[in-house]
Amino acid sequence: MAETLFIPQTTDRQAIYDSLVPQLAALVAGETDMVANLANIAAALKEAFGFFWVGFYLNKENQLVLGPFQGPVACTRIAFSKGVCGAAYTRGETIVVPDVEEFPGHIACSSASKSEIVVPVFDQAGQVQMVLDVDSDQLNDFTETDASGLEQIARLITGLY
Repeated sequence: MAETLFIPQTTDRQAIYDSLVPQLAALVAGETDMVANLANIAAALKEAFGFFWVGFYLNKENQLVLGPFQGPVACTRIAFSKGVCGAAYTRGETIVVPDVEEFPGHIACSSASKSEIVVPVFDQAGQVQMVLDVDSDQLNDFTETDASGLEQIARLITGLY
């Protein structure tokens, strides 16, 4: 696949995910370098939706360590017991936070972040290996459509490793 995305000119997020997921599948097919694939996925999500911050935190050294991302500088390390990323990792489930100020223990990497969604990414054995973290500078910006679309993308990653 060429490194060009077709992004429908619509505000309908479902339509964008429906277009984006197969393009991402084609983009990462055959590429074995995880960092390259995660970087392209983060860039594609940022380009498609204009989210404030999109990136991955990987399980390393018994904590979550910053991986490929798009957006302002971010927290480098997050304990499994801290913040939305740690909660999604520990629970093994997607967490949607309409207002980060109301999430107990939220880690404020940027005061511009207002809402957040974090999706666990599993390995082939069903263990969480990383999380996909997406922040918005708008309150209540994520819905079930985003959860479903981002979970599809997380399954693409699982299939690679």
